[in-house]
Amino acid sequence: MPMTMTQKILAAHAGLESVEPGQLLEAGLDLVLGNDITAPPAIREFRKMGARTVFDRDRVVLVPDHFAPNKDIKAAQQCKCMRDFAREQEVTHYFEVGEMGIEHALLPERGLVLPGDLVIGADSHTCTYGAVGAFSTGVGSTDMAAGMALGRLWFKVPEAIRVELSGSLSGWAGGKDLILTLIGRIGVDGALYRSLEFQGPGVESLTMEERLTVANMAIEAGAKNGIFPVDEATRTWAASVSDRRYREYRADPDAVYAREVRIDLSRLAPMVAFPHLPSNVRPASEAGDVAVDQVVIGSCTNGRIEDLRIAAALLRGRRVARGVRCIVLPATQKIYLQAVREGLAEDFVEAGAVLSTPTCGPCLGGHMGILAEGERAVATTNRNFVGRMGHPESEIYLAGPAVAAAAAVTGRIRDPSEVMDPPARDRLLGPPERRESRTAAPAGGAR
Repeated sequence: MPMTMTQKILAAHAGLESVEPGQLLEAGLDLVLGNDITAPPAIREFRKMGARTVFDRDRVVLVPDHFAPNKDIKAAQQCKCMRDFAREQEVTHYFEVGEMGIEHALLPERGLVLPGDLVIGADSHTCTYGAVGAFSTGVGSTDMAAGMALGRLWFKVPEAIRVELSGSLSGWAGGKDLILTLIGRIGVDGALYRSLEFQGPGVESLTMEERLTVANMAIEAGAKNGIFPVDEATRTWAASVSDRRYREYRADPDAVYAREVRIDLSRLAPMVAFPHLPSNVRPASEAGDVAVDQVVIGSCTNGRIEDLRIAAALLRGRRVARGVRCIVLPATQKIYLQAVREGLAEDFVEAGAVLSTPTCGPCLGGHMGILAEGERAVATTNRNFVGRMGHPESEIYLAGPAVAAAAAVTGRIRDPSEVMDPPARDRLLGPPERRESRTAAPAGGAR
C-alpha cells in the first residue's frame, strides 16, 4: 500500500509493513521531551503509575525554558521538581540555566533529533522537528508519563495534506511568511489531525532555519505534524550535529493525500497575522496605521541566528522608536554567543533593544515582556490568541523578524522595504564580513 512520509515512519516504529489513515497503532519512541510547565505533572503521573525508572535515560529530555530563569516561587518549584527527577533518574539530557535554551531550538542544535526519528513532547510545538525529516508531535503530560515509563505510545495514523512548493524566497520574505500564508489559506483547523507534508522543487531553496520555523507552526493549522523530505541540506546539517546513524524515509510517488496546496515561494511577501488568530493574515504593506508598544524578536519559531541577522540588518545604525520596547531573545546560549561574536548584540543594544537570556518568557505571557491592557505587540512568536502575552485586552501581531524589526524602528507595522532595501539573500542569511574567522562554524554545527 502506498504511504506518505509520516505513515512510513509510524509503520516502521510500530513494526508494521504498512499502515493506513485512521489506524490505531503502538509505536516505539526515539525521544520523550518535557519542559518546566508540562514535565512536573508528567512526573507525578509517572509515580502514580508505579513506574520506578524511565525506559532509557538517554532518550528522555528535560528543558526548563518557559519560566526560566525562575520568575517566581511557583516557577522555582516547577524547575526543582524537574531537577530532582533528572538527578534521581540520572537523565542524560537535562539542561540547567546556563546551558539550556528554548527546547525546540536546543534539541536540533544538540543533534538529539535526526531524520526518521519518532519524537513526542509535552509541548504542542514539538512538531518543529519535522523540519529535519522526523515525525514529531505534541502530547499531554499523561502521555509523556507513559512514554517516559514504557518507551512506547499509541497513535492514530493521520491523513496528509501535500504542500507543493515551487520557486524560491526573495527580498524580506522568509519561512514565517510561508507558514503564515499557508495558515491564512487553509485556516487554523484546515489540517486538523492531518500531516502537513512539504514537497516540491521549492523545498531545496529553504534553509534549515526556515524549515524549522515552518514546521514549528504546523500545529497552528491544527496539524498532527509537519514534515519536510530529507535532502542534501538535511544531510549536511545532520552530519554537523551528530554522528548517530539515522534512516531516511520518502513518500511513495502514488501516496494518497486528502488535499494538495500549491505555493510559489517567489510570490510571497512579508506577512502579518492580526489578532486574534494566526490565520488572520495580510501583507505587511496592507496593515494600515497600526501603532505598537512592544516588539519581541525570538522564541522557538524565530530565535535562531538567521532570524537575529535579519533583525540586526534593519536595526543596525537606527534607533528603536520612542515609546517602543524591543526585546530580543536568542533561542539558545550558543546562538546568544554567536550573536555576540558577530556583533549583532552590539547592534541590538546600540539601537535601544534589550537582549535577554534564552527563554520562552513573553511568548506565553510568562515573563520578560507581559502586555498591559490596551497594548499592542509585534512578535515573531507563534500564537496571538486573546491574552496569550498578557492582558486579555492586549493585542499580538505575528510576523517574521524583518517585519518585527521594521516595527521597532518605525513604531508601526510596516513592510520592511520601507525601512531598508533587502540585501542579497546570501548576504542577509550568511555571516557579515566583519565576523571573525574563529566563529566560522554555523549555529547548530558540531560542538
